[in-house]
Amino acid sequence: MRVAILTISDSVARGERVDLSGPALVLRCRELGWEVNASLQCSDDPGSVRSQLRELADSRRIDLLLTTGGTGLGPRDNTPEATLEIAERNIPGLAEEMRRKGVEKTPTALLSRGVVVSRRRTLILNLPGSPKGAVESLDAIAHLLPHALEVLHGARHD
Repeated sequence: MRVAILTISDSVARGERVDLSGPALVLRCRELGWEVNASLQCSDDPGSVRSQLRELADSRRIDLLLTTGGTGLGPRDNTPEATLEIAERNIPGLAEEMRRKGVEKTPTALLSRGVVVSRRRTLILNLPGSPKGAVESLDAIAHLLPHALEVLHGARHD
């Protein structure tokens, strides 16, 4: 599975804060045996987020695009809206499962507004901005992603 990771954070994009979530996701993806092709950062600006998502998803170089950050209730948390604007299909069950599993360890996981969508042949997952939340959310559905991608790429549901 070919993966790109996009950290969405004003302070990371400005160099004011070190990105911890992106590297945590890179490590976890590699532990899962997935190929990480890119790890990028952008600001919380909705236009920047949409542009990065489109470019990565349309590149045909990745199967899975993981975003981290911008999924909360803050005034600059725009990731879910930007993601839905470029999406072709919404896949609510995967986002619901991330929240369901997340609340077992972190009650505030229910405040995450992350979505899971597809665009072209790429799945896009919005993950929380904390390293722990991002990795735990990914782990909640990682076992489902190979099959989801097979189906997205044209395989039959069995």
